[in-house]
Amino acid sequence: MKPPSLTIGIEEEYQIIDPVSRELTSYITEILKEDSLVLGEVKPELHQSMVEVGTKVCRTPAEVRSELIRLRRLVMDLADKKGLKVAAAGSHPFSSWMDQEITPLDRYIGVREDLQDLAQALLIFGTHVHIGIEDREFLIDAMNVARYLLPHVLALSTSSPFWMGRRTGLKSYRSVVFRSFPRTGIPRSLSSWGEFENVVNVMVETKSIPNASKIWWDVRPSWSYPTLEFRICDVCTRVEEAVCIGAIFQAIIAKLWKLRFDNLSFRLYPVAFIEENKWRALRYGLDGKLVDFGKQREEPARQLIREMLEWFLDDVLDELGSRKEVEYAFRILDEGTSADRQLATFDRTGDLKAVVDQLIRETAEGVIP
Repeated sequence: MKPPSLTIGIEEEYQIIDPVSRELTSYITEILKEDSLVLGEVKPELHQSMVEVGTKVCRTPAEVRSELIRLRRLVMDLADKKGLKVAAAGSHPFSSWMDQEITPLDRYIGVREDLQDLAQALLIFGTHVHIGIEDREFLIDAMNVARYLLPHVLALSTSSPFWMGRRTGLKSYRSVVFRSFPRTGIPRSLSSWGEFENVVNVMVETKSIPNASKIWWDVRPSWSYPTLEFRICDVCTRVEEAVCIGAIFQAIIAKLWKLRFDNLSFRLYPVAFIEENKWRALRYGLDGKLVDFGKQREEPARQLIREMLEWFLDDVLDELGSRKEVEYAFRILDEGTSADRQLATFDRTGDLKAVVDQLIRETAEGVIP
C-alpha cells in the first residue's frame, strides 16, 4: 500500500476589528469588493466581521509557516486600507453576536434560514487542518484512532475564554457554542469509507444536508479532497502556535501509518470517553486533568500531552523534519495558551479592550516587522 502524502493545508478564521471601539466590525464584503483578485485565498464567512484564509497544499510545517505569514499579512494589509485591524482568537472578548450582520451570499443566507438563531450566534473562529491521505480505508482507520488525541490538541489551542463581555470560566467557549450546531462533536468510529459514503448519501437523499460539507464533526473525511480534516481547535493567536498544531496533526497521521506498516494498531475508545476528555480540555485547558483511559485514571493534562509528544510522536519527527515545529508545544505547555494569556491580561488590567489590543499584537507577531 502506498504511504500517505501527509501534505498539510490550514484554514484560519480571523476577526475584523475597529481599532477605536475594539468591537467586531461588519466589513468583509467592502474589503473584498475592491480587492477581488484575492478572492481565491481570502474568503468571506457567515458573519461580515469574519474573514477566512486557506493555505496552498504544503509539504512541510515550514512551508505552512511561510503561507500563514503571507496570508495574515495579506489580510492585515486589506484591513489596514479601511483603517481596521485583524485578530485571531476563538471568540471576541465582548462583541455581541446579536449585533452582527450575516454576509449577503446565498450559502450564508441559507444557513441562517436553516439554523435560525444558532447561525446568528455562531460568532466563533477556528483552525482547520487538512492532512493528505490518499488511501480512503487508511483515512477512515486513522480518523478512528486519531479521535482519542483530539482533546489533547484542543487543550494546546484554546483561545476563547470570554463571551459577550463575560469571563466564562472555560478556556474554549467556542467549543460550547459550536456544539449547538447539528452534526458536530466527536464522531463515532466508522468501519470503512463505504460506511461514511452511505451516511452522506442517505442524509443527502433525505434532504437533511445538501452535501457532505454540512457534516461538521471535530475530525471528518473530506468529500472533495484526499484529506482528513481536523476541525476541533480554536484559531491560534500566534502563527507559531498554528504551525505547531498543524505539525502535530501531521505527526499523528505519520505515526499511525508507521504502526499500520508494522501491523500494529491503537485501541479504539467509545465516544463518551473522548467527549469527557474534550469537556475537560475546553473547560480547564492545560491546567486541568485528562483521563488516561488505558490506565483508567486522571492525570494532569500537561503530563498526558507531554506523553503524546515524547512517547507517541517522537520517532516520526526527524523523518518529517518537523521536530522544531512540534516541540513548540513545550513552550505552550510552559507559558500557557492564548486563553491563558488573555485571562492574565484581564486579571492585570480589568479591561477587555486591553485583551483585544493584546490579541491584535500577538496575531501580527512574526508577520508584521
